[in-house]
Amino acid sequence: MMIPWLDTENPDFDTIEESQSSGDGLLAGGGNLKIITLLQAYPRGIFPWFNNDEPILWWSPDPRLVLHPEELHLSRSVRRKLHKKTWKVTLNHDFPEVIRQCAQTRRGGQETWITGAMRDAYVRMHEAGFAHSVEVFHEARLVGGLYGVGIGLAFFGESMFTLKSDASKIALFHFCEYLKRHHFPLIDCQIESSHLLSLGAYLMPRAEFVKTITSLCTLPAPRGLWQAQVLHEAPLEIPVKPRSSASKPAS
Repeated sequence: MMIPWLDTENPDFDTIEESQSSGDGLLAGGGNLKIITLLQAYPRGIFPWFNNDEPILWWSPDPRLVLHPEELHLSRSVRRKLHKKTWKVTLNHDFPEVIRQCAQTRRGGQETWITGAMRDAYVRMHEAGFAHSVEVFHEARLVGGLYGVGIGLAFFGESMFTLKSDASKIALFHFCEYLKRHHFPLIDCQIESSHLLSLGAYLMPRAEFVKTITSLCTLPAPRGLWQAQVLHEAPLEIPVKPRSSASKPAS
């Protein structure tokens, strides 16, 4: 299938018609990963996704997978883990490490789509205040997290990782709780995934998604929303030694 090719220096997403996309959502190729380009793409429901041996490719799937923070569903086993005293969850504590972990080779030797160019682009987005991360620590060790792009009142989820069972779900739970407190309505999950569907995400027609996201991206985010902070920190349980029943030695 022939797709439109964007100018390398000045890509114009307004020239792309949604009807030009392939059945899987491939919309265009070319362009660049500059901050200004990404900020033009996301509010239009378009995101980059490509492998190391490919040019930059732009996608807009139909339907689109989305999650409302208040509709996140976790199993009882995961919810039990939330009450353990060994989790610490932070916001924007270590974005470069989160995206590095997300970019590690997948199971079975599958190549990651988070190329070096993608990592560099989203680190720049983070430094400019548009890309954000959530980190989960277990006993002071980073064991899970997620990252994505925040524009206005929309968050575009990009990737998650976990080094300890359910750590990414714990990251998502505390992130959703945080967004709920700030009346943040929508997380874009991009492509259909049975894993995310099981967590409460659902499919939205692309036309409805683009209309919704375009509006949300124009609204101002609450002041200080993306300030680096601790989202959750349970104190470690310190065992109390039983008091000795022995009498104090006579002096």
